[in-house]
Amino acid sequence: MELEDIARRIGALLVERGETVAVSESSAGGLISAALLSVPGASAYYLGGAVVYTPKARQALLGISTKDMVAAGIRSASEPWAALMARTIRDSHGATWGLSETGATGPTGNRYGDPAGHACLGVEGPVSRTITLHTGSAEREPNMRAFAAAALGLFEDVLEER
Repeated sequence: MELEDIARRIGALLVERGETVAVSESSAGGLISAALLSVPGASAYYLGGAVVYTPKARQALLGISTKDMVAAGIRSASEPWAALMARTIRDSHGATWGLSETGATGPTGNRYGDPAGHACLGVEGPVSRTITLHTGSAEREPNMRAFAAAALGLFEDVLEER
């Protein structure tokens, strides 16, 4: 399924409800935001996003330092981090929903021992949910697309359940 197809359905649900979203993504490299923004009229629901790919970006874009993460016992590419990313971007933008992705696209895993193809996704808003995805692939570009599709799919599922 194309990212844009999922994004169109999400956009329609958000517009119908008068709700908004902000996105914090890492390994997907902006594909989640790009899909949401590909829908005409996206300005009615998309408030902004950030590609939080490095610790420097995390500090600058989310205001969360390495010291903060250590104190909270949170590491990157984990469900607690995905939840915090989603909550922080939602709160900073005043959005109804925060959507996040963090993972290891490949061709190698990350420094925490997660393999390539590992991603954690989060939705924070009236309903909160996190999931972990394993694609089983070390191919970077397909993993980026899979992470974005899974994040959008998770968000659509949460919106439909609400």
